[in-house]
Amino acid sequence: MSESGPSTAPSHGPSAQPSPDPSPAPAPAPAPGAAPLTAARRTGLLVTFILGGLTALPPLSMDMYLPALPEVTAALHSPAATVQLTLTSCLAGMALGQLVIGPMSDKWGRRRPLLTGMAVYVLATAICALAPSAELLIAFRLLQGLAGAAAIVIARAVVRDLYEGVEMARFFSTLMLISGTAPIIAPLIGGQVLRFADWRGVFVVLTAVGLALTVVVWRSLGETLPPERRQTGGVGAALRTMRGLLGDRVFAGYTLAGGFAFAVLFSYISASPFVVQEIYGASPQAFSLLFGLNSVGLIAVGQVNGKLLVGRVSLDKALATGLAVITAASVALLLMSAGVFGKAGLPAVAAALFVLMSAMGLVLPNTNAQALMRTPHAAGSASALLGTSSFLVGAVASPLVGIAGEDTAVPMALVQLSCSLLAVACFLGMCRPWRTREPMAGPGAGSGAVSPGTGSEAGSGAP
Repeated sequence: MSESGPSTAPSHGPSAQPSPDPSPAPAPAPAPGAAPLTAARRTGLLVTFILGGLTALPPLSMDMYLPALPEVTAALHSPAATVQLTLTSCLAGMALGQLVIGPMSDKWGRRRPLLTGMAVYVLATAICALAPSAELLIAFRLLQGLAGAAAIVIARAVVRDLYEGVEMARFFSTLMLISGTAPIIAPLIGGQVLRFADWRGVFVVLTAVGLALTVVVWRSLGETLPPERRQTGGVGAALRTMRGLLGDRVFAGYTLAGGFAFAVLFSYISASPFVVQEIYGASPQAFSLLFGLNSVGLIAVGQVNGKLLVGRVSLDKALATGLAVITAASVALLLMSAGVFGKAGLPAVAAALFVLMSAMGLVLPNTNAQALMRTPHAAGSASALLGTSSFLVGAVASPLVGIAGEDTAVPMALVQLSCSLLAVACFLGMCRPWRTREPMAGPGAGSGAVSPGTGSEAGSGAP
């Protein structure tokens, strides 16, 4: 496929690097030979919706399938722990796929790897609808995840191509408004599909969604990484780039904090169908409504972060608040699940889950923005490491939530609390938000690396 095509998106990204000065950064200059990159072109509504759709694809692939998990368990005559591996395999595929596709997009541009990954995703999802056994479904979901990784890793890299500083944090919050609707509508759609078809119908719908998104990307999303800004070298160069990124303590701290926070989220995603439906007796439709309500909380707080907090409150302060709330909600869930205060009903558990999910709106966009602000020279590789850490930690957490069977929510709450504490430890111990930070070394460092998180654009959130 060609790298260019019909496009309403900018054909080239800015080449100027963020200023380390705490004063407002000037608008980025266009790459040599490129047309001026105006704010209107960067924030075109169609481009925003395309990037939102790409970031929504992974949760859509997960969450539309959630109401069908008990039915899959019965239909394929497999235990719940085995069926939960269909989630784990998809998540692991998305994690590993990002490690490959992210560096590929730094070398060959964003468009070709994205279109290739989307095409394979559509094929793999169609095959999932035909899986005759749990083992084959696990294998096909792995392939689906490997291909679908292109959507989320390249969407983040495109944002890094087009935005700097706090504008990037704001745009991530805007994407959350779009992509966050996926967890709301996906279980609702999945629940309704199950009224008219079996679990295989869910994958038929996902195939149609993936095909439609692929066509829109092909027609309307242009290349954002011009040839002069692409990485050179082969696999060795890509590995050296990733090693350099991981060697930066602050970048690694934000990456791990975001990964463990995502594990809190995914432990809820993996366990909630059984907790809500099997333990508390809710119907698939009632579960879908509760799941959607929690996602509304996440979107609302994400918009508060992007519209009200960014530019007024330090990104690190907003992130610290989110981590504190997640930890407190996890403690409450563990106490209720263990029966410390007597048997808790569904309303109390649902309220704690709502608070936990809502606080993710402060954590996820700010960890992404703070990490990517340090990596203008390798946005694809940095995006891959961010996504891989999140998905791998989530894949490890997923089987643990069902380790004690389907009759207790204690494992879910325990995993959530453990991962919350680990996220806090990484944020405080590695990011050290109270200290002034040195710019990250790397290609373009000195002009391209983002400077200290305190007293600078990266951490203060100052416009």
